[in-house]
Amino acid sequence: MTDPTTDEHTLQTVYDFKSVLKRNDLNIQPLAIDVLQANITYMCNQSCRHCHIQASPNRTEMMDADVVDRCLDILARHPDIAALDLTGGAPELNPHFARFVREARALGRHVIVRHNLTVTSDGHPATGASMAHLPGFFAENGVEVVSSFPYFQQYFTDLQRGPGVFEKSIRGLQALNAKGYGQPGSDLPLNLVYNPAGAFLPGDQAHLEKEFKARLDKDFGIRFNHLYTITNMPIFRFRDQLKKIGALEQYWNKLVESFNPCAATAVMCRNQISVAPDGRLYDCDFNQVLRLQIVIDDVPMTVFNFDWTALLAREIRVAPHCFGCTAGSGSSCGGSTA
Repeated sequence: MTDPTTDEHTLQTVYDFKSVLKRNDLNIQPLAIDVLQANITYMCNQSCRHCHIQASPNRTEMMDADVVDRCLDILARHPDIAALDLTGGAPELNPHFARFVREARALGRHVIVRHNLTVTSDGHPATGASMAHLPGFFAENGVEVVSSFPYFQQYFTDLQRGPGVFEKSIRGLQALNAKGYGQPGSDLPLNLVYNPAGAFLPGDQAHLEKEFKARLDKDFGIRFNHLYTITNMPIFRFRDQLKKIGALEQYWNKLVESFNPCAATAVMCRNQISVAPDGRLYDCDFNQVLRLQIVIDDVPMTVFNFDWTALLAREIRVAPHCFGCTAGSGSSCGGSTA
């Protein structure tokens, strides 16, 4: 794998995010640590074309028991962290996943699982273990399920995520609905994530949510709570795809020209911390894969030297990819921000 920071260094002089913040008299500082987002494995049963993690069945990075225990200790010591957000890869493939969920729930934390819907059908890519129990496990533990679902038509979903993904995703959604997820009056939230399939920004979130709800209900009897629109970052696989079609510079320019000061003030790094599988701390998942680790007083921060006061006083590390979170209506793990 090539050095993931190489393009960032080159781009920094062309697409200078700090200078844009300065021109708009904006200073992005941490506001809180409401969410601990833990990326517990880069392994996944899918290899999506837009994946910034470059997750695949061949990745072996896995958060071990010591890092999981330390994350749980951080949650226990800091009740202001309201939510644990488990992501990957497919987080369910980590052998400590179930314990992580149960113990975080026992601490009274809201738990979000970023579930790709197909792992329930595919099983574990390394061990072959069945994952059919997941909808029941989620319901028993009262977790919020957030699932990527590119489109309500098979062609666009399979184009982005691979052959057969649409059909398996529909089955996954129906299995979650059968456990009460997304149903009227249920306290089991099911939210979907929409990423554009091409070199453009997401459409209006409210409009797309209405359209997705109507089509999924009509065609498959599927219910869900909310749709989150997320901008694709021009890094790793999506960057390579843009290069291949000659649209990389055009896409970068689109992000920069669509800079929205209101979206910039609501970026997700202001109220969350991202934990890598090895326990290193980052401002967000994108900084994580670009190796832009949080460093305070020349000390790289991890879960093992977690310092609440210092982290709240830190300077958030920004780079050209931050234009992705601040373009148009904004983009975060919870959808549009402006």
